[in-house]
Amino acid sequence: MNISTADTGTPTSPVPANGVTPPSEVLGNVATVEHDVDPSVIAHYTVQRVMDVNAGVSGRDLGSVSSAVQREINHLGKLPPGTQITIRGQSQAMKQSFTTLELGILLAILLVYLLMAANFQSWLEPLIIMMAVPGALAGVLWMLVITRTTINVESLMGAIMAVGVGVANGNLLVIFANDLREEGRDVITAAIEAGATRLRPIMMTALAMILGMLPMALALGEGSEQSAPLGRAVIGGLLVATMMTLFVVPTVYSIFSGHVKPKRERDAEVAAARSLRSSSL
Repeated sequence: MNISTADTGTPTSPVPANGVTPPSEVLGNVATVEHDVDPSVIAHYTVQRVMDVNAGVSGRDLGSVSSAVQREINHLGKLPPGTQITIRGQSQAMKQSFTTLELGILLAILLVYLLMAANFQSWLEPLIIMMAVPGALAGVLWMLVITRTTINVESLMGAIMAVGVGVANGNLLVIFANDLREEGRDVITAAIEAGATRLRPIMMTALAMILGMLPMALALGEGSEQSAPLGRAVIGGLLVATMMTLFVVPTVYSIFSGHVKPKRERDAEVAAARSLRSSSL
């Protein structure tokens, strides 16, 4: 085709070389036009294409809301191939923190038990001291239920603290009972005297911890609601753990430690065996 230009310099319409006008072409001959909706921004997470749905929590705790959302997702049934729904954000971080702290509690109890077993050179006496641990955990749950506080990272940290103080008080009582048995007292008398003698130190330790956590548990200051579960967990755990230490631990000690001979009797038996062996020779 040739393009001619007028005198004014303005280009005119193309004129076919053979004088025949070609047929007109429409867009529908080469493409399909339709209305559609497409995201303005395409997000990716771990290389995969994702669509984020953001939501906030108001008036409820994050754990219950996350569980409710997960139930609704399960009700959707089978999703299309290659599609999955995952709850991320603070809920995912909370679950990871819960898993880490729960593992930390179990690991702390195990390590404390092994340390006391090496110290007492016995598997039984550390187990008796650990009788305060169920009481501490029950006290934590009891206090959280009464104060309508959820189980969160702070409350789990408070549970670890309550378990540590409860075990320390039980350790103090059992050591004193063993010292009394070395002096010649029977197991029941040693357990009763140990509980009566160590009552004041154990109560002072627990009371100092409880009073120190009371302002935090009351959440009087601005923004103190975040740390209030820690104080409430410590207070509830110590209240029950202290009662377990003063009443349950001496009872279990008097029942199961009666067959364990004190060091004085063991040394006397060893000396008698040696003298008998020397006299026979």
